[in-house]
Amino acid sequence: MIELKDVTKHYGTVPAVQELSFRGESGRITGIIGPNGAGKTTTIRMIMNIIAPDSGTILFDGRTLTDDDMEHIGYLPEERGLYRKEKVHDLLLYLGRLKGRDTDMLDTAIDRWLALFDLSEWKERKVEELSKGMAQKVQFISSVIHDPDIIILDEPFSGLDPVSTDRMREIIMDLSAQGKTILFSTHIMEQAEKICDTILLLNRGKAILNGPIQEIRRTAGGNSLIIEFSGDASFIRDLPQVEKMIEYPRYLEVLLAENADTDALFSSLAGKLSIRRYELSSPSLHSLFVSRVSEKEAEDA
Repeated sequence: MIELKDVTKHYGTVPAVQELSFRGESGRITGIIGPNGAGKTTTIRMIMNIIAPDSGTILFDGRTLTDDDMEHIGYLPEERGLYRKEKVHDLLLYLGRLKGRDTDMLDTAIDRWLALFDLSEWKERKVEELSKGMAQKVQFISSVIHDPDIIILDEPFSGLDPVSTDRMREIIMDLSAQGKTILFSTHIMEQAEKICDTILLLNRGKAILNGPIQEIRRTAGGNSLIIEFSGDASFIRDLPQVEKMIEYPRYLEVLLAENADTDALFSSLAGKLSIRRYELSSPSLHSLFVSRVSEKEAEDA
């Protein structure tokens, strides 16, 4: 388990993280989400002991985090940091040895992980020969090859095709089921919604949402309408029942005005769109993200 208590970090006079408290628990995936400059990277760097907080405490299994604890943490950064001239096996062996693991254990783990990602035939090939997606898989393997208790993933699906994305998601969820503490940083809300148990939404260094994702959505209320359709739906934005409309490639999410009559809204759509889905639900994580960040910026202004 990893826990932050009232952690603050400034760069000069600019606050990057402000009195941040949250907990990543064993067997759960915690999503750290927020716009650019929200404080996600700074938070991760403090957990990794790359930079120190100005104040507050970071705990590992209930005690103050130390350099020795880094052997029990795996980190997949957003930027690739692989040695391009090294062979895949040699690179993974080297990185695992840096974490204090012995060669026999690592050789077995390397073979198992490469097989999981269908990369066994690339074991003796140089990193520079890998495709972008393959390199992302190898970098992921490098973050878990030493069997860490805490796994920090920053945009782990970057560069992956849909099949590889699904495979990566399955593996991350399996690691969570094994009792690993997983922190998952992303700006893509659909990914966070599919994989995370809890979320931490940051904006300008402050937590504006923090808790189990289902509880957050339930508390927000059932004021969101999903409409899957064919046709031109631009007119929906101007209907009196609609407060806001978020457009996706194949459907809309409509945030309803207070006391909106959904039957009247449906009648307004009849004959103008071919509707395949019309479903009242709790707001999506994307809509919560947009509305809460907008609310926070309005308050600050």
